[in-house]
Order: sequence, then C-alpha cells, then structure tokens
Amino acid sequence: MTGLLAGRVALVTGAARGQGRSHAVRLAREGADIIAIDIAGPAAAANTYPPAAPDDLRETVRLVEAEGARILARSADVRDYEAVSAVVAEGVAAFGGRLDVVVANAGICNWGRFWEMSEEQWLSLIDINLNGVWRTMKAAVPHMIAAGNGGSIITISSVAGIKSLPGQAHYSAAKHGVVGLTKSAAIELGEYGIRVNSIHPWGVATPMAEDPTTATMLTEHPAYAVSFGSVLPGLPMADPNDISDAVVYLASDLSRAVTGTQLTVDMGATKV
Repeated sequence: MTGLLAGRVALVTGAARGQGRSHAVRLAREGADIIAIDIAGPAAAANTYPPAAPDDLRETVRLVEAEGARILARSADVRDYEAVSAVVAEGVAAFGGRLDVVVANAGICNWGRFWEMSEEQWLSLIDINLNGVWRTMKAAVPHMIAAGNGGSIITISSVAGIKSLPGQAHYSAAKHGVVGLTKSAAIELGEYGIRVNSIHPWGVATPMAEDPTTATMLTEHPAYAVSFGSVLPGLPMADPNDISDAVVYLASDLSRAVTGTQLTVDMGATKV
C-alpha cells in the first residue's frame, strides 16, 4: 500500500454508512487497514430516520477491500464498553499490534424542546454521542500507547459543539462535551505523541440529514431558523467526502503540529 497512511491501522466507529463509511474508505485509500464498528441496527427510540443495517456494514467492507486494504468489521454499540474494547483488541491483534488513527464518529440525532423530551431521549443521545466517544477513546488509547507510534485521534463533533442549536439541547450539550473531552485528551496524550482534534461539520448529505422531523421543528418554531444559516448558500449541504478530507488531514503527518483544535467544515455556519 502507498499513500499518506501506508502501514497504519485506523479505527472508525459508526462505519456502516454516511460519514463513517466515507472516512473508512478514504483512510483505506491512503493505505490504512481499518477496524470498523457500527451498531448496524436501531439505536434510539426517538430517532425518526431509518437506522443502519447489517447490509450497510457489509457494503463498507466491500468498499474498503476494493481500495486494497484489510478490514475487520464488527457490530457493536458504543454504549457497551466491553463490546467496543473487545473489537478494538481483536483488530489490533489482527493487524500487527498497532493502532495509529481513531475516528470517533458514531452518533445519532433527534429533535425536541428540552423540557418536552423524555429522560430516555435525553440520556440515550448523551450516552451515544458523548459517552460513546469516551468509551471509544478509553478502549483505543492503551493500545496506541503500548505500540509507541504516537498517532491521531479525531472526534466528530458538530457546529452544535461550537454554537448551540434550538430544538437540540441534548445534541448541543453532547457535542460541546466532545470538545471538552478532546481538549483534555490532547493535553494528557501529548507526551505520547498522540494528537487529538475535533471536526465540526454542518449539514452533510447522509441518511441522518434526511430526518423529516427537522422540517417539522423549523415549521412549528420559525424563530429557530435564524440559528441554521451559513455563508455559502450555493453549498447548502456538504458531501461526506468533504468531511473525510479533514479526517485524512488530521490523521496524517500533514497535521503533525496540530492538536487540541476544533476544525470547522461548516460552510461558515459557526460565524452566523
């Protein structure tokens, strides 16, 4: 394999479709072998868009292998530390005892005003979008330190991790939490040569972005629309590859001097 990541091993969560699949394929194209995790099934009762399925994860495997890379793909829920840890250990053992890149991408999105949410809706999203990132990092970091190769951890936050969004207080809280975790991890892992950064997308063309409840919320509460602008009206939604460009940059030595930063790929949405 050749490329910016030749000989390296990358872990991607939420890899069955959307951004996660795109990240896995692009990292493979750059020469990395892939450990892929996805729940590949329903994640939360409050979600109103179709969940990923086992066939989606199998398609990710096919696409990664088409790039000439090896992949170990397993179904696991980031709410289950033991399951995530077991997959990471299996993948590290399968690919020579190293782990160089972690993309903590798994996440969900649903809607509601905070005082109208059930406790289950609030807690399930926080457990996936914030605690799941922590569990992923907790499972991965000991392997990275043991390998002694440094590396890069990339957390996928959101515009909502920089400016809070109405109708998504739980999502905003979780994504802000990811930023705090990322910054602390960058400080703690610097001595091991492990960099930790967050990426902050805006709308991305994935099944999550097709959630019909988005339009319902903005129609019922038109005052919220002011929070959902950008400064590139000709590009209303990013492609997953736009976010993967940022992932490849942060995963590779191109960003060797970058850690603890928040990289926005947001059509300027955090500026308005």
